[in-house]
Amino acid sequence: MPSANAGHAGADAGSAEAPENRDPSGLTTIASLIVGIGFFALWFWLLPSWLGLRADVARTASWRWIAAVPSVLGFAVALRCVWDFGRTGHGTPAPFAPPQRLVVTGFCRYVRNPMYVGFLTGWTGLWIVFGQANWWAIAAAAAVVLGVNLFVRFYEEPTLHRMFGADYDEYRNNVRRWLPRLHAWKK
Repeated sequence: MPSANAGHAGADAGSAEAPENRDPSGLTTIASLIVGIGFFALWFWLLPSWLGLRADVARTASWRWIAAVPSVLGFAVALRCVWDFGRTGHGTPAPFAPPQRLVVTGFCRYVRNPMYVGFLTGWTGLWIVFGQANWWAIAAAAAVVLGVNLFVRFYEEPTLHRMFGADYDEYRNNVRRWLPRLHAWKK
């Protein structure tokens, strides 16, 4: 996904969108949402079995349900980023139709990879609520996190640098990869 944070770098993050940054037909926003929903659906279908998620509501300890809050918030962040990729970036999170503008709006003003951070938060919350701890699942989850980190460092970031040059470099120098800032970055 060379689009992990692609969109428009020129607009002030706190101001209203300039007319040239809008998606007048709404087609790229719709395409982005379709790709994003497809991606969500794929992961919801693939992940539960190897993470040991079992929806046994009656046997889930009541304290574990508090993790549903960060889970919902994490997935909401990821979905909002999908929206931003279409509306602001004029593309999708998929590498075959990446955003055409560097996205530095919404959650991208706090962390460079909010979609990944949102997914990790969402899945961690679900794992706390429904998961069954076992070493294989923990090792597999750690391998996925490592794989995503390597993908971001060695594919996405160089691709974004080639696509957006100095705008991406300035963004990268001001917004951390994984740990959110306390205050939104403004160009």
